[in-house]
Amino acid sequence: MYLIAPMDDEPPPEYVAFVTLRARDLRAEAVRLVGGDREAGERVYLDVLTETAGHWRRLRWWGRLTRTSATENFIRKFLDKRTEQWREDQVYEIRVTPIHTEHHAPRNGSMALRKAAVIPGTARASLEALADAEIAWVHAWRRSQWRHVMRLAGGAVLLVGAMIQYFSSLSTGGY
Repeated sequence: MYLIAPMDDEPPPEYVAFVTLRARDLRAEAVRLVGGDREAGERVYLDVLTETAGHWRRLRWWGRLTRTSATENFIRKFLDKRTEQWREDQVYEIRVTPIHTEHHAPRNGSMALRKAAVIPGTARASLEALADAEIAWVHAWRRSQWRHVMRLAGGAVLLVGAMIQYFSSLSTGGY
């Protein structure tokens, strides 16, 4: 019996839909923030998705409670934090210059098809976004399993320490 149920090993459909709707923009933003390095941008992008997956239930709950976009705010903050960590790890100073892009007219297709790509519930998961969501979720799930094991080990060490302390106080005759 759990007070808080453990994280599922499969991503919920809401998480997959979330990643599907935001994967392209989030990936582009990560690449931009690391100065155009696609490989580094991919690592930052997947780190952000993994961290979001690990906090998914809490973020969704908090967003419903406060009627805010807690998940979007979390992603923005963690993306900035992870990018800053990446920059600190670089041997040479990294300069990032903002590039202003113009939004061009959407590709060919009916208005319904163009709207379907951005309306929640109608967007279909691309294989790339689905794979990103699955990979990030599995990484977060493994991290949660590891943390669970570490909590159990820490609790066992504390219990053994308390028992040793108790029995040593009994053997010296002091209560």
